[in-house]
Amino acid sequence: MDRHALLEPPSGAARGAELLDLITRLGFVQLDSINTVARAHDLILFSRRPSYRGKHLKALYEADQALFEHWTHDAAVIPMVFYPHWRLRFQRDAELLKARWKNWRRDGFEEQFKSVLDHIRDHGPAGSSDVGKGERRGSGGWWDWHPSKTALEFLWRSGALTVIGRDGFQKRYDLTERVIEDALRADHLCPNPQDTIDWLCNGALDRLGFATSGEIAAFWDTVSPAESKAWVADELATGRLIKAGITCADGSVRQVVARPDLDERAAEIASPSGRIRVLSPFDPALRDRARAERLFGFYYRIEVFVPADKRTYGYYVFPLLEGDRLVGRIDMKAHRDCGELRVTALWPEPGVRWSDARTRRLEAELARVARLAGTPDVVFLNGWMRDPKPTA
Repeated sequence: MDRHALLEPPSGAARGAELLDLITRLGFVQLDSINTVARAHDLILFSRRPSYRGKHLKALYEADQALFEHWTHDAAVIPMVFYPHWRLRFQRDAELLKARWKNWRRDGFEEQFKSVLDHIRDHGPAGSSDVGKGERRGSGGWWDWHPSKTALEFLWRSGALTVIGRDGFQKRYDLTERVIEDALRADHLCPNPQDTIDWLCNGALDRLGFATSGEIAAFWDTVSPAESKAWVADELATGRLIKAGITCADGSVRQVVARPDLDERAAEIASPSGRIRVLSPFDPALRDRARAERLFGFYYRIEVFVPADKRTYGYYVFPLLEGDRLVGRIDMKAHRDCGELRVTALWPEPGVRWSDARTRRLEAELARVARLAGTPDVVFLNGWMRDPKPTA
């Protein structure tokens, strides 16, 4: 939790350089369009800096150009200073997507590269609705993109285009050479692939504290498992890493690697704030579901695509963190038309007694979340307190 900036008291400035420092510490912030209470990226930042508002990220990204948008395990905003190390990702995405999208029968998208680039060069930044006039358009889902929309996405993922911001949640693309400064994209200044692999593996371990080689590879989702395993072996051989055993929530011991000063750093961590925080389902501490379950005993799955009658909890349920312990999950939704944040259900985790003091801490946190969501009132519906469910 310390490496994910969740142990210190949630306070401090949340705009400009201070916000960029936080995002750099996290590595990236995942973007997501679901807005039942607040979008994932906004809640991730708010849970660490309650003065944060969405306009602060928009300014940092679109006006200051201190961030760029690309892919890790999903779409994310990433500190601009990391951009040179994304050259490897651009190359790998180009190879992967050409093969994958052809297999998905997105015929004709490669023939649209020139026309899309010419359109943006001549007319300025564009979205998917600005290109491919007259092409077949379906429902708009990822499975039914028109060829020019597919071309836009490919040219972005492979580096020729850069997303400069969003209208609503629709991406706007421009030519990379008009957005990214020369010093960040010049061929002679870009790291070679092995240097990038070293940088990515080091960066992943620094943000995880300890990890397996597979967890290191999964952090940015650019390095392959084999490359991560080879990096770990080299670092162990030089003494820059050590092997360690981490006791998991179920009492088992898992073998990981860490920096040699792991114990000293752990001893320096201050006692966590006892405040309850609402976390995004895509919070960095929970993104790797298997790791979160091993370390914290917290089983979590998104149920957005699960039929309503088959859901264990709800459509979009938020984990609750108290100090360094995940104590429950809450189903709630912002009804902005009537100014209410409505709490449908809360399930304590097995073994957690939900006291009156916890309820008061929860109410205080929900009042803060309601301000982020733009709903002045918090309303608890009848029967909101539920019994814990058995561990999956």
